[in-house]
Amino acid sequence: MTRQPLTGEDHESEPKGATASDRLPLRAAILGFGISGRVFHAPLIQADDSYVLEAIVTSDPGRTKAARASYPHARIIPTPEQLFAKVDEGELALDVVVIGTPPLNHKQLAKAALERGLHVVVDKPLVTCSADAEALIAAAADAGRCLTVFQNRRWDGDFLTLKQLISDGKLGKVRTFESRFEWWMPGGFRNWRDTALLAEGGGILHDLGAHLIDQAIQLFGPVAEIYGETARYDDPNKSDADQDAFLSLLHRSGTRSRLWMNGHAARLGPRFHVLGSQAAYTKWGLDGQEKALGEGVLPTDSEYGVEPRERWGKLGVPGSFRDEPTRRGDYPQFYAQLALALQTGSAPPVDPSDAVEVLKIIEQARR
Repeated sequence: MTRQPLTGEDHESEPKGATASDRLPLRAAILGFGISGRVFHAPLIQADDSYVLEAIVTSDPGRTKAARASYPHARIIPTPEQLFAKVDEGELALDVVVIGTPPLNHKQLAKAALERGLHVVVDKPLVTCSADAEALIAAAADAGRCLTVFQNRRWDGDFLTLKQLISDGKLGKVRTFESRFEWWMPGGFRNWRDTALLAEGGGILHDLGAHLIDQAIQLFGPVAEIYGETARYDDPNKSDADQDAFLSLLHRSGTRSRLWMNGHAARLGPRFHVLGSQAAYTKWGLDGQEKALGEGVLPTDSEYGVEPRERWGKLGVPGSFRDEPTRRGDYPQFYAQLALALQTGSAPPVDPSDAVEVLKIIEQARR
């Protein structure tokens, strides 16, 4: 018998006294085994007892070999079409599909999953434009299934630290928020990002901007005014996508966010530089979870997400700065909250309408 994906209604019919440990694990498939599937989704799903990783979709020989070695119990399927055919034929039963492919494919693959009654996780950016995002949200509502976006940077340790400082009032009224994702990679990514067009979801503003804008809105609320600058340094005949971007956002709350994204930065600026009416907070260096996962550190390891003291940020005023401990990074929280949403009908970890607002800001900045 094929088990139906769990919903809030399913939860209401559970036996009285049922607990999370009584529920069947959610059966997941990951589409794509590049950086997204290999570094983020597969380790996080594998580490959470609420899931079982049933299938990984990749046709690349090297990635196929790596997937089989790391996840021997998962079925390796060459294409999404073959995976969906197995679902249609009853050969493969799933509850949730995770889409970690380039953005151009997100809408098509998400719709195919929703049409089969599956819940869907999509990597940021949700899709290539806000109109498609709204259409996909409507499709999920019609299907009665959960659609969410992997905005994992909401669980960066430094972001969680800053969020707590603001909540505790230690900065006073935040006047300016500077946020950067910068690195020195003049040779490019050596993957699809180097050639993807803007219309295909290419460009650093689509890629990293989706994180930085989302973080700014999470901290300071809706945006009233937008100003943007973008630049491309490589051959414009290769792609029209931006490689360097700056955004200035004035939030309705009065805070000004200044966001930088640059893959050609020979010297890096601070990750966060936040000025408030009572104190400032400055933090250097990126959250270490992506690097750790890429090196094989498990989310269940005791040191996962813990930042060493020498990388902590500074909080205070001139003449009186102190180290501010960085909270533990917690990417596993995304899948923990998703499991709770699918098993009990609670809110998903990321509301997809948030992604619509981010895409509208990107579109307006480019105009």
